[in-house]
Amino acid sequence: MSFSVVIPARYASSRLPGKLLLDLAGKPVLQRTIERALASEAGQVVVATDDARIAELVRTTEARVVMTSPDNATGTDRIQEAADILGLRGEEIVVNVQGDEPLIPVAAINQVARNLAEHEQAGIATLCEEIAEEAEFADPNAVKVVRDEQGFALYFSRAPIPHGGAAQALRHIGIYAYRVELLNRFVNWPQSDLERSERLEQLRALSNGVKVHVGVSTECFPPGIDTKEDLAANTAYLATR
Repeated sequence: MSFSVVIPARYASSRLPGKLLLDLAGKPVLQRTIERALASEAGQVVVATDDARIAELVRTTEARVVMTSPDNATGTDRIQEAADILGLRGEEIVVNVQGDEPLIPVAAINQVARNLAEHEQAGIATLCEEIAEEAEFADPNAVKVVRDEQGFALYFSRAPIPHGGAAQALRHIGIYAYRVELLNRFVNWPQSDLERSERLEQLRALSNGVKVHVGVSTECFPPGIDTKEDLAANTAYLATR
C-alpha cells in the first residue's frame, strides 16, 4: 500500500490565531503533527500552505512544503491543489491530517489509508469511535455517523442519531483518505443542501453518490487544538507521557 499524507495548514484561526506555530511542550504544534505523520507508513508527508511563516517551519523538518493559493475555501480544496502540484495520479491515495492534531495516533493514519485501499468501491475513507456519554451524544459539535452493514456511511449529522441514545451512537473522527480522482471531482461540485444545513463537507460526497467507508478507529483520539484550553490540555497530556 502506498499513500501520501497532506497537511493543509493556514496561519489564520478565528479562535486561536497562529495556533500551528504556538509552542506545545517545546515544539510548535505543527511540528508535532508533522512528526506523527512522518512516523506513519506514508511515502511522503507534504504540508500545503499559503503562509511563508508556516513554510519556513516545515523546511526545518523532513516534510515537504507546497505553496498553494490563498483563495482556497476549504482544506479539501487546498489538498486537491497540492495533489495537482505534486502530479499525483488519479488512483493514488492521499490522507488528510489536520495540522492542529499534534497527538494524532500514527496507527489511525495507516488504518484510514488501508481501509480505502481495501475498499475499491469507496472514494473516501474516514474513522469513527463509540460515544460513551449522553452529553456527547446531544452535543452538536460531536458529529455523529450512521453506517450500513458493510461499514459505509448512510449519513453524518450534528443531531443525536440514531434514535436510541449514546449506546448505539458513533462519533465521526475528522481524518480522511481520498482517491485523487475523487478529489478532482469533489472540488468542482457545488455545496449540497445537506452540506449547508449540517455544515458538514462530507455530505457533499454522499449527496453525489460517493461511497464513504467509515472504520471504527483502533486507537483513541486525543482532542485537537482549537482554543487556549485545548493547548493547555495537550501540554498536560504530553507531560504525563
